[in-house]
Amino acid sequence: MSYPESAPARRPAAVLSAATVLVVMAAAALAYAVVDLVVLGGTVDAFRSAARDTSASPEQIDDVVTLIRASAVLSAVVAVLSAPLLAGLALGLLAGRNGVRVATWVVCGLGLLAGCCSVAVVVGERAAPLRLGSGEQALAELLGLVGDAYPSWWIPLNAGVSVAQGLGYLVVAVLLALPAASRWFGRHRTTTPTAPPTFTPAPPMFTPVPHQPPSAPPAPPYPPR
Repeated sequence: MSYPESAPARRPAAVLSAATVLVVMAAAALAYAVVDLVVLGGTVDAFRSAARDTSASPEQIDDVVTLIRASAVLSAVVAVLSAPLLAGLALGLLAGRNGVRVATWVVCGLGLLAGCCSVAVVVGERAAPLRLGSGEQALAELLGLVGDAYPSWWIPLNAGVSVAQGLGYLVVAVLLALPAASRWFGRHRTTTPTAPPTFTPAPPMFTPVPHQPPSAPPAPPYPPR
């Protein structure tokens, strides 16, 4: 016997907004990865051109170039991997999965921490440049050229992306904590319909005995001889 299912509740605006922010952040992560790799070639060429006027050896220049490339590739890989993760979280939120909601809070916390660390690193590099000993003067000169090798808009763009990323994670976490979102996710915790209870009739107290025909009378004894 089938029972009619109740009509699904309408998604609140808070959940739709949180999923939209996650999708936008996923698209921005892919765009950032592409721009990061496109800028890499010109940055390396500009750095090598400026490094010729320093006292650094070719080996030291190659080491810094390797560091620049590794940093760019690592940033691009992290951005590419975060895009499907954010998109998957958005789909899970739209489906009303409370476990995905908890996972989104965890990702938002980690992303907010990473954004704050990125901003702190950029500000620290500008406020207090790296200072090395006198024996590493050539390396200090090379590291000082790294920031100038990037396009003039690259470092402000990185700082803006880090700030926007942190704000995005914060907005998503707040939206999912609103009462409307909590009520909607609570309705989807138990989606499996329960079967109606079955009743087993109690056994009878006395078991009837089937009717049996009367037995034949015993045969008379033989007469004495």
